[in-house]
Amino acid sequence: MSGPMFGADGATALWDDEPVEGAFTLSDEGVVTAVARPWLFGFAGGAMDAPAMLVLAGGGYTQLMVEREGIAVARWLNTLGIHAYVLVHRFPTGDTGPLASRADAIRAMAMIRAAGHGTVGVVGLSSGGHLAACLLAEGAEVARPDVAVIGYAPISTNAAGRTIVADKPPLPPAEKQAMYDLLQPDAQLADAPPPTFIVYAGNDPVVPVANAYRLKDAIVAKGGAPDLHVFADAPHGFALDTPDLPVSLWPLLCAAWLRQTGFAPGG
Repeated sequence: MSGPMFGADGATALWDDEPVEGAFTLSDEGVVTAVARPWLFGFAGGAMDAPAMLVLAGGGYTQLMVEREGIAVARWLNTLGIHAYVLVHRFPTGDTGPLASRADAIRAMAMIRAAGHGTVGVVGLSSGGHLAACLLAEGAEVARPDVAVIGYAPISTNAAGRTIVADKPPLPPAEKQAMYDLLQPDAQLADAPPPTFIVYAGNDPVVPVANAYRLKDAIVAKGGAPDLHVFADAPHGFALDTPDLPVSLWPLLCAAWLRQTGFAPGG
């Protein structure tokens, strides 16, 4: 472990022993805009054998909302007695190729399990939710989580031939579009998926709610029992800090679900 950042209790590089300095670019608003070397930041929520979750922030695979959809989520999980590990992963680019983000997430799950936690889950929001769902798919069985929480994620509506928007152009850069074409978690879901909590906005102007139903149907078809929540009126990226709307209650529902599944303490 190296020196803390983001107020983390520990941090480690995924693929090398280089220091965190120069590993990624972080704006004053808590947004990562470029990643040369991925890092994992740990936030303690109890004893080391307590459950842990990998936290994957969104940002469209071109940036990471690491403070709002990463650190804030980690701190919330800590209040539930769950360790949290926030991943700053690489983006699909000409230098990294289309599958770098998934490779980093798989590596991070292996590192978290090696830390000695009894059970390990994943939570991802927006593009981070797509990446989380990729860990439930074929080809990533080695990183299969014990539970998954997925929010407002573009599961497959960015893939060629599966879009909702007519004549939707390819997403730049080309490696990002290639990633969405290659990684369609609902169509590639592995058998016997883990308990999964799914939360979306019915009127999301960025990510069609069809993604929620595609993922739910795929999980059911593979023998799982997803817990699906669709809030009729909420903005994209509602995260944990959208007050005065019914969607603000989703963390309470999710916490109760985590306890009901036996993942979080107190269930």
